[in-house]
This record gives sequence, C-alpha cells and structure tokens, in this order.
Amino acid sequence: MEFSVAQIVSVVWLGILTSISPCPMATNIAATTYIGRQINSPYATVLAAIAYTIGRTVTYVLIATGIIAGLISIPGVSNFLQAHMGKILGPVLLATGLFILELVPLKLPSLNVNANLLKKLGDSGMPGAVALGFLFALAFCPVSAALFFGGVIPMSLKLQSRFFLPLLYGIGTAAPVIGFAVIIAYSGRVAGLFFNRLAVFERWFRRITGGMFVLVGVYFCLKYIFKVINF
Repeated sequence: MEFSVAQIVSVVWLGILTSISPCPMATNIAATTYIGRQINSPYATVLAAIAYTIGRTVTYVLIATGIIAGLISIPGVSNFLQAHMGKILGPVLLATGLFILELVPLKLPSLNVNANLLKKLGDSGMPGAVALGFLFALAFCPVSAALFFGGVIPMSLKLQSRFFLPLLYGIGTAAPVIGFAVIIAYSGRVAGLFFNRLAVFERWFRRITGGMFVLVGVYFCLKYIFKVINF
C-alpha cells in the first residue's frame, strides 16, 4: 500500500512529540547519558543514544505489529473495522486529543524494573542500551500512550500497515534522542539552555497536536456517526 506524504509526516511527528514529552524525555536523557559514560569512546553518548533508540523502536514495532496483525487476521473483526472505521476513529481521536491536552486524566499501571537490573544493563554497553530502550518503551507515560495507542495504532489499522507506520513512529522518537545526545556530548551548557527552550516548545506542540486530534475527532463524529455533514 502506498502512503501519502501527510500520513508519513503525521506518524513521524507523533514519534517526535512522544520523545520530547517531559516523561519520555527525562528517561531518554538519563539513560543515554549514563550509558555513554560507561563506554570508552569520544562518541559514546551518541552511540548509546542510537542503540537505546533502536531498542525503543523495536518495542513499538513489535507492539503495533502484534495488535494490528491480530485484529486484521480475525475475519469478523477485520470486516467490522473496514466497515465502521470512521465511526470508531471519531471517538478515539477525540478522546486522544483530550488526553494529550491533559483535560482528561489518564492513569496507567507503572512498570517496576529492579534497580540492580537497570544498573547492570547500563554498564553493559551497547547491548545494555538496546535492552534499556526496550524496557523504557514499555513504561508508557499518559501522553506517549495516548499518542501511540490513540494515534499510531488507529492510523496503522485504517491503512493496514503492520510494520511501516510503526517503524516511522519509532524513527520519529529516535531523532530527538540522538539530537539530545549530540548536544550533551559537545556542550553541557548549551544542552541546559536547549532543554529549557524545548520544554516551552513541547507545551505548544502538544497543545497544537491535541487540538488537531480533537478537531479531526469531532469531524469524524459529525460525518460518520451523526451524519450531519457530507464533506
């Protein structure tokens, strides 16, 4: 299946927004900085960031592939989704937008990982970085969960993309992390200023994205559920 530029950009943007959200950003910076210090290389932090984001990307792809392949493989569910996807997407996108805007609280079960295991993985170089990326990707924060399960999964289901769109989402999450690593590696002072500015941008990016989700969700509800518009 061919994908439009808008669809590709949308999925990558959701990945970028996930990565720069406060909770994932904090874990990303902490993990890549710590691992980088354990590796004897001038480019250690950047290499650690690449390995770490590979682990995160693989996790997102596996989760999305499992969900999408499972739903598509069931004939009744697949036919139902194809016939009623517009009606389903409306409320899903609307709810996702409200979660992203933090107008509706979203509580998630926490993933408790043994501190000794984290230290052991952090001291294991590149393989440990991949494993940490995998584990931290499973610890969804409210915003990242809303973006992934409310944005990427429905879009992938609609387009029946088991691999490509989730992979693009993972790439989107990787780009800021690698950028962080480069800044940290070469200038701690610049990194501090950059993170402060990024926190401001993230709030506005999140509000704009959440608002777009709400608007598209309302549009889908009016068009496919209430049928009061036909454009």
